[in-house]
Amino acid sequence: MILDQIDPNIKKLSIQSETDLKDIYKKIDEICLINSNRILSAFIENKVSYTDFADINGYGNYDTGRDKLEKIFAQVLGQEDALVRPQIMSGTNALYLTFSALLKHGDTMISLTGTPYDSLQEMIGLCGDSSQSLKANGVKYEQFDLINNEFDTDGIIERLKRNDVKLVEIQRSRGYSSRLSLSISQIEDLIKKIREINKDVIIMVDNCYGELVEEKEPGHVGADIVVGSLMKNLGGGIASTGGYVAGNSDLIAMVADRLTAPGIGKELGANFNQNNSFFKGLFMAPNAVKQALKTAVYASYMLEKLGYKNVSPRYDETRSDIIQTVELGDKDSLVAFTQGLQESSPVDSFVKVLPAPMPGYPFDEVMACGAFTQGSTIELSADAPVVEPYTLYMQGGLSFEYGKLSIMLALSKISNKAI
Repeated sequence: MILDQIDPNIKKLSIQSETDLKDIYKKIDEICLINSNRILSAFIENKVSYTDFADINGYGNYDTGRDKLEKIFAQVLGQEDALVRPQIMSGTNALYLTFSALLKHGDTMISLTGTPYDSLQEMIGLCGDSSQSLKANGVKYEQFDLINNEFDTDGIIERLKRNDVKLVEIQRSRGYSSRLSLSISQIEDLIKKIREINKDVIIMVDNCYGELVEEKEPGHVGADIVVGSLMKNLGGGIASTGGYVAGNSDLIAMVADRLTAPGIGKELGANFNQNNSFFKGLFMAPNAVKQALKTAVYASYMLEKLGYKNVSPRYDETRSDIIQTVELGDKDSLVAFTQGLQESSPVDSFVKVLPAPMPGYPFDEVMACGAFTQGSTIELSADAPVVEPYTLYMQGGLSFEYGKLSIMLALSKISNKAI
């Protein structure tokens, strides 16, 4: 039994957390209700029917369920149109699909949030030698680093006044970096300033890990296009594959042409009997995100009280994504924590986590992910590059109670290393 393996001091601290975190949990509940209202209203307004779950195979002609699903996603995300497909296999795939559809030879894109997430660097051409990277195909890349976790607004505005930039990209989540994730209010302020001096540049947001964490989405504050994975927040732990792109209708048409072919666009694409899980996943997503946020707040509280360094966000800080990080200080602690999470997972609990290479990442990684869907990060998982200062990145948790058990076990395994 998991509880029998928990250090008594960890149990005592966990009981205390219930009182100390009560008000924070209440605020998370309130946001969940707001987002649930938006999603339920979209289902009702679009008249979702049991027939929308039909398996449409082959070319995927006349899939009214798929069309309705995409209308709902667009509505929920504050956009005109959306592409929600099982053929989009991950967030990285959604990003590459969108970049390659919107950027041509000679175009310039700028990352407004510094160096992007590790798995995007080879896609852009910042490392590796792929002939299919953006840079290899003539796309020019620039970036502005964040300054004290704020946009370099003055530098960005001055650069965009030249009117020669096709697309700017904002990575909402931190990725493998020490910065905080960006709030909707920060994104809104920057978008307003950009639009004062440049009406044409495409403003794109990598929305991975951030959906439904706040009351609004980037589309509600002026983003032209947003992308994400259904194995994260909006899949609700139900979708077993898939990704989405949502935005202005003309941009979505371009992305759809890239996914299928010019002249076909959104009209084709078999649903592989995924419509039911996509609808249900979106319906459950506010609650899944709520559980993940409570799990992250709980983990942050426990880690802080045990004396671990650089716990981010702190348990009482406002959150804009579901990621929790902690600096564990040494390789043994990093491996022990991830092993504890894996051992308390419902799937593959017997697997022993060890550092190993991972495609798309420059360092050996440790990863705990005993999930019902391989690679799902709305289910409780943790991973980290095995390099100093040995910072762990944890996310997800479909059930707060299961999350608490996993975190208590992981902490018990390294409690003797607490400072």
